[in-house]
Amino acid sequence: MPEHTAQFTSHGRTELAKAIVGQREVIDQLLAVFLCGGHALLEGVPGTAKTLTVKALARVCRLEFQRVQCTPDLMPADILGTNVYNVSTGAFSLHRGPVFTDFLLVDEVNRMPPRSQAALLESMEERQVTIDGARHPLSSFYTVFATQNPIEFEGTYPLPEAELDRFWFKIRIHYPGAEQEEEILNRYQNGFDARDLDAMGLASVDPELLVAARREVAGVRVGPDLMHYASTIVRRTRDWPSLSLGASPRATVFLMLAAKALAAMDGREYLIPDDIKSAALPVLRHRLAVKPEADIEGVTPDRVVEEVLAAVEVPK
Repeated sequence: MPEHTAQFTSHGRTELAKAIVGQREVIDQLLAVFLCGGHALLEGVPGTAKTLTVKALARVCRLEFQRVQCTPDLMPADILGTNVYNVSTGAFSLHRGPVFTDFLLVDEVNRMPPRSQAALLESMEERQVTIDGARHPLSSFYTVFATQNPIEFEGTYPLPEAELDRFWFKIRIHYPGAEQEEEILNRYQNGFDARDLDAMGLASVDPELLVAARREVAGVRVGPDLMHYASTIVRRTRDWPSLSLGASPRATVFLMLAAKALAAMDGREYLIPDDIKSAALPVLRHRLAVKPEADIEGVTPDRVVEEVLAAVEVPK
């Protein structure tokens, strides 16, 4: 049994519940992304605690946290940093940008122009950045959590496919239910302050536990039939009639690795079909492009993923 993963998962759920009311599925998906060593795109309307969730997770993991507030005039150097000339020494020194951290929150990423969005590509893929021809490695825990408001809001830019494909999960954060919203009010009435993480009493984990949990996730066994199942799901998206763009081979890899994380979080050292099914929606939804005529008819990427899962035979 993956004991370290179970310990990290249980601790993460308990501590994040001090900051976030409900949203159990969102919390589990964030924990899975971190265990995979991937990145996550969180989508939801303003005021649904996207930023608070990531800040709380960074505190629980005891990792360095930096935030970039995206605006239309944000430049790549504002994220990566730049070499600054020092008059007293007569030499250039690197002024590091917020990308040099463990957890990078890119807030409202779809308000950032394409040139600045592209500045994240190398860091997300290779965990390094290149500044003036020199390569600089990033933390082994480096994780990008980008938030965005729904694309129909004014003043936003669509994310390019190359950037979307580097996010392991696209996590949708919905409005809380009636009871959850009343619990939020009750917490604020009793002194809760979303800006004061110290007052929440979030207990951190030992970084060694994070390393051990990631090692356990990597060791989850995957049978050939389940590899075929994951591959078939992704391949079916490439010729699905209502799609103009299917998922990439990178998506196949991410689907299997994300399913391994969910299996370990569930206390298993082996994969089952339900792990792949659970990972399919957040892994694939942002990698699919619906044809215009299908979009007019109300077809969504989520609906297509569900149709594909229903069409692909589940291994026994």
